[in-house]
Amino acid sequence: MSPAADTNGADLYTVPLLIDNEEYPSSSSFAVHSPATGSHIHNGAAVSIADADVALQSCAKACASWRALPPTKKRDIFLRASQIMDSRRDELQKYMVAETGASSVWADFNLNLASNIILDLAGKMSSVQGSIPQTGEEGVSALVYKEPYGVILAIAPWNAPYILGVRAVAYALAAGNTCILKAPELSPRCSWAIATCFHRAGLPAGVLNLIAHEPSAAAAVTKHLIESPIIKKINFTGSTMVGKIIAELAGRNLKPILLELGGKAPAIVWEDADLKLAAEQCAKGAFLHSGQICMSTERIIVHENIIDAFEAEYKKAVAAFAPSEKEAGVLISKLGVDKCKRLLADAVSKGAEIVHGSADAHEDVGTKMRPVVIKGTTKDMELYYTESFGPTVSIVVVKTEEEALAVANDTEYGLSSAVFTRDLGRGLRFAKQIESGACHINSMTVHDEVALPHGGMKASGYGRFSGTSGIEEWVRTKTITFRD
Repeated sequence: MSPAADTNGADLYTVPLLIDNEEYPSSSSFAVHSPATGSHIHNGAAVSIADADVALQSCAKACASWRALPPTKKRDIFLRASQIMDSRRDELQKYMVAETGASSVWADFNLNLASNIILDLAGKMSSVQGSIPQTGEEGVSALVYKEPYGVILAIAPWNAPYILGVRAVAYALAAGNTCILKAPELSPRCSWAIATCFHRAGLPAGVLNLIAHEPSAAAAVTKHLIESPIIKKINFTGSTMVGKIIAELAGRNLKPILLELGGKAPAIVWEDADLKLAAEQCAKGAFLHSGQICMSTERIIVHENIIDAFEAEYKKAVAAFAPSEKEAGVLISKLGVDKCKRLLADAVSKGAEIVHGSADAHEDVGTKMRPVVIKGTTKDMELYYTESFGPTVSIVVVKTEEEALAVANDTEYGLSSAVFTRDLGRGLRFAKQIESGACHINSMTVHDEVALPHGGMKASGYGRFSGTSGIEEWVRTKTITFRD
């Protein structure tokens, strides 16, 4: 596709829309900038309402043949897609580092898990089964089929673009649906890479179409897609604020939706914990990808008897994980840095104490920020309840199990959590009572693997990605009765 002739950099590459496995011409584009340098790295083709309708019709046309394709042939496409993604690792890593400011380590983790999701699904897609239940009437039999919904709208975010982009479409595709992937405007080339891996693997035309839009068109394009009678189900991963808007639109149009939203993950460190392990895991959980993960540890709840010892270990662990002499981590925008610093300033002004790092540190680029650990946050501080989505973590001191649970559950969110203790019984007791979709005993809150269902409760969303339930989300039952 030739570069877009507009004010966004006419000599730069434009990431195309993909409809029917072909680059689709667009009359406008938007600029994509590197958060690490601020430089204009490429453009993204911007979809219009008319273009979106072409993508919808394409997906609808492809539904019947993709649904009817035998699982073994779908499996082979998925196997090839995983292999192609692996073979393009260096290329895809560069896209993610450039568009999101991610470290090569986080990009590699994304690519490994994304490829494994596709590979895992290749072996699972033939496992979808209906049933033959007993009926209440003599001479009448019944069949319960499981069938795909049809056309799915998948909306994925920028912070883990390969994991979340693949997850948004692969489970639905494996179940026999067709998909429109709406790429994040901050990382459209990563989404383009996902779609092209599937297309090069032999995915039929129209089964997976890629669109993106300029930021100002987000509301109009998304509303149009959700309201279209062609779209049968939606999945969205992103902020709780936007998730509520999308869920409301879906509800008005009686469309089912799968949501994975924000988090304020707690990690309880009990008095019998392995403090070195707890400190290392809580450092990784809080500061991996500069805290820009929905499962990031935002609150460390520590028993009063070990607070001094844990604090000493934690400072060492944070310093080892993110040495001060190294370059600060990159956030997706200066707005993220400003938000974190505002939350920290408010907490300090109300009595909290910074025990590691500096809320006032200045970096060479406004999108960079080093880890900050703060102790003594209370309910009158905005940081206590607000998801920082950045490199900050709060330490809260407690005396009893009841108090630890009360603090852990004192949030609108419920995505992930952690408990550190040598007593498995205590760990399970905590895990069962923490209101979150997952709890990890003696491991960090950031945990994602293909065999396990992933999702939250409360304001962290509903429904489950991944695991066997990941495919079940994308089929619905149909009951057929007949007389013998």
